[in-house]
Amino acid sequence: MIELHFAASLFEAAPGIWGTVADFSALLTLVWSGFLFMWASVPFRKEKSSPLMLCALVGTNTLYLVLLAAAPAWTLTLVAALIGALPLAIALATASRFHHRLRWSVVLLYNALSIFLLIIQHRPDNGANLALNAILFTVFFNCCVHFWYAFHRATAGALITITGFLFWSSVFIVGPTIGAFWPSVHIESEVWNLPKYVVAVGMILLLLEDQIAHNKYLALHDELTGLPNRRLFQDRLASALERSRRTGTQTALLLIDLDHFKQVNDTLGHHAGDLLLQHVASTFAGRVRRSDTVARTGGDEFCVILEEPITRADATIVADTLIQKLKEPLALGDHQVRVGGSVGIAVFPDDASDSETLCIAADMRMYNNKWGSRGLEKPASFSFSPPLRPEMRSGLPSTQ
Repeated sequence: MIELHFAASLFEAAPGIWGTVADFSALLTLVWSGFLFMWASVPFRKEKSSPLMLCALVGTNTLYLVLLAAAPAWTLTLVAALIGALPLAIALATASRFHHRLRWSVVLLYNALSIFLLIIQHRPDNGANLALNAILFTVFFNCCVHFWYAFHRATAGALITITGFLFWSSVFIVGPTIGAFWPSVHIESEVWNLPKYVVAVGMILLLLEDQIAHNKYLALHDELTGLPNRRLFQDRLASALERSRRTGTQTALLLIDLDHFKQVNDTLGHHAGDLLLQHVASTFAGRVRRSDTVARTGGDEFCVILEEPITRADATIVADTLIQKLKEPLALGDHQVRVGGSVGIAVFPDDASDSETLCIAADMRMYNNKWGSRGLEKPASFSFSPPLRPEMRSGLPSTQ
């Protein structure tokens, strides 16, 4: 819409009807750009009354601009009243099931605009000009409010964009004020367009900030499961051990290795293996406290950091619970599989004095549990069911 606004502005000086059409098109696209931006910033667009509110705002404001050029006074008065009355009626009609402070800020601003229009629109000297600037100010001040709510964070991109929208709305107050009190002062039109470019620069910075944050997330998290990767796991383990040293408490480390993961990949394909890892990740993350850490540190290896308050007995209970969840049948597509796991438990400071030694201790105990203490014993056989018939898929019977 802003591009259309600038394109139409190129032909505003054209003679006759074409200049008038270009001028009005530039105005409408500018107003519509503000409304569409507000709509894009609304966090509750799925609310049934939100499209109705958008239509009410766009419709009444567009109709008012159409009538502002040459229309009977009573029609302007009616539409000016509707600019505030329709949003208020929609908000009140849906207040019993939905209310949001962002919506009520819109209702408040447009009721203030409605009152202002009713007061000044019929002034013989500059009523139409003041009414037009009031509409534009309200639109872009609402953009500022919506953007501030959607990106309420202290970053350069957010601050520049919010400031740009604030300056953009202020243009429609400062311009008429200068024209009224200092008519001899001439300011080039490019100056009034500067806030648009400030907003654009701020949004570009926001995109860069989001991309940097996303790249940082990918560098510290496993792409498949979303869990912390080995790098973030080691950092959190070091921090947990440092807290334990300061408070004189214990920290437990669980190292869990899935049984028969290779068989899942070889038999059912890598897609099934990915589904299995995602299921295990969500299961483990849902079975520990928010203060604990679940990480994927290898292909089929998961680590759990249990922080205070924790004891070896507590860690054993958590480990038994997680292993028991792994033994439950799991549906992967049309197949049902059973996988188990082996766990090694190491407790700081009883088993090790630093993170590296603690990981080694947990790893050794996990392999002792996996293969037994008397050599390499064959683990329980892996099995999976053939594709389920459609009538059996809902029940998922056991195949072991």
